[in-house]
Amino acid sequence: MPRAGWKKPESERRLSDLVSVGVLTRVFPPGLVDEVIAEVGRTEQRHRALPARVMAYFSIGMALYSEGSYEDVLAQLTDGLSWASGWTQEYGPPSKSAIFQARARLGSQPLAALFARVAKPIGGEGMPGVWLAGRRLVAIDGMCLDVADTTANDDHFGRPGVNKGERAAFPQARVVALAECGTHAVFAAQIGRYCDSEAELTVPLLDHLSPGMLLTGDRGFFSYALWRQACATGADLLWRVRTDSAAPKPIHLHDLPDGSWLAHLHQMHSAAARRAEPMLVRVIDYTIDDGRENPDTYRLFTTVLDPDEVSATELAAAYVERWEVELAFDELKTHQRGPRTVLRSKSPDLVLQEIWGHLCCHFAIRSLMTDAANQCGHDPDRVSFVAALRITRQPLAHPGAFPP
Repeated sequence: MPRAGWKKPESERRLSDLVSVGVLTRVFPPGLVDEVIAEVGRTEQRHRALPARVMAYFSIGMALYSEGSYEDVLAQLTDGLSWASGWTQEYGPPSKSAIFQARARLGSQPLAALFARVAKPIGGEGMPGVWLAGRRLVAIDGMCLDVADTTANDDHFGRPGVNKGERAAFPQARVVALAECGTHAVFAAQIGRYCDSEAELTVPLLDHLSPGMLLTGDRGFFSYALWRQACATGADLLWRVRTDSAAPKPIHLHDLPDGSWLAHLHQMHSAAARRAEPMLVRVIDYTIDDGRENPDTYRLFTTVLDPDEVSATELAAAYVERWEVELAFDELKTHQRGPRTVLRSKSPDLVLQEIWGHLCCHFAIRSLMTDAANQCGHDPDRVSFVAALRITRQPLAHPGAFPP
């Protein structure tokens, strides 16, 4: 029921006719949006036809309706937001220029802050695929997103090189993120330039780790310094490492009954590193019989040292769960954004706003999927993201189905 003083918008559509509005306002309540906007100093100083709160929802809506024009996206959100979030401004349809200017006034900070306030691991106790020996399985990985080919974006983000000294068609932003394996919920992210390494962008993300988590990572993330920093968070680690000539050289201590072995990690490249305390790790070596004559050899380092608590086989199987973060990125890049779609924003700050909008949108959909799976007692992996996205984009109620 609407609160006293709220005015029904001039439209034949009714409250929350669009599922998208319900998704956005349920996961990102209007009061929280206003609070975050005020914290970053983007509250408007005078009455505007497109206030900051509406533009925050619009930035997320661009991810939900990624193929729509500015006008199309706003049309999808307008009536539901004017009722559900208390926005009652009567106005004619704004122009594309007016929407662009409103986006620029808002900037990227409110979307980044909104994601930071809301995003978190969402898998509950006993939920399938979320836990291993009482530890929450999370993964770290990176992806690149094509951004609009403008001089400003090129200067800020840069672009990869291709053959014969040529450069790629579009600049790219690099995103490194932490995701919960069992639910695909991305709960922390860093956005950088193409030239920024994944390891560099990982360092600020370590603040989002805590005891009771088990962080999986591929062989591109390991360094002695990053391993030591990640260990200091109190979270357990399970990372694949290289096995070539440049691989880390663990010093064997003794074998364990399950075939794994304990070792010391001690970097010897500098005097300061040699003085550092060696790090105790458990090493798991294995191959996967995939029918090839020379199958790849895998080596994992982990801080879970007791084989009676978690066996080497269980840890090797848990490492496979790292691919869930790849699937989460695929959901965002291929299905939510659209395959081979280039982000539309033509300036670096609006590119950041657009990416944070995509991350907020993905988290909102994944939150509702996890709630649905939990109520039905299903594994969240069994719920189709494509189906959830399609339903989210469609009207839930027919005109007149919800009383005024």
